[in-house]
Amino acid sequence: MRTATISRQTAETKIEVTVNLDGSGTYDIQTGVGFFDHMLDQLARHSLIDMTIRAEGDYHIDDHHTVEDTGIALGQALVQALGDKKGIRRYGSCLLPMDDALVRCAMDLSARPFLIWNVELTAPKIGTFDTELVREFFQALSTHGGITLHIDMLHGFNAHHIAEATFKSVARALREAVETDPRKADAIPSTKGAL
Repeated sequence: MRTATISRQTAETKIEVTVNLDGSGTYDIQTGVGFFDHMLDQLARHSLIDMTIRAEGDYHIDDHHTVEDTGIALGQALVQALGDKKGIRRYGSCLLPMDDALVRCAMDLSARPFLIWNVELTAPKIGTFDTELVREFFQALSTHGGITLHIDMLHGFNAHHIAEATFKSVARALREAVETDPRKADAIPSTKGAL
């Protein structure tokens, strides 16, 4: 089973993440940040990765630490669940439309983290959620998941649609990247023999 549970506790947050890479996209997510929960629901649903996430944070300051630390824990859970990465497709991409928004994601589960972020969120807040935290989440996910992650907004003017299209495009690319390749199910997808 390609599953993992990560617990992370600091002076700022307490996070627990459980993933099942071979799930059906079921989710049970409670971070205390409503819009972020909605985005993580989309990430689970469209990646077909089952996710249970519990987070407690220093909300009296703001949501930054909670969002970032959830990205860290989720990235670590993906690494643990992938193991030696034998048999995975490794690469994934998606061009995702959502009304006015069009977002492209390409990723490589390379163990070489790098984030390219060409997304302009057109409002500073969605409800009470600071939109700059979308990038912070994906930076943490990329760094701690060992993911080369390129995200480009091609069109969009509604901040909610742009953010949601971003999470959904990453989800669809992640679904493809973690899937087992039936033609190479016993091989690590690298000429190096390791990822």
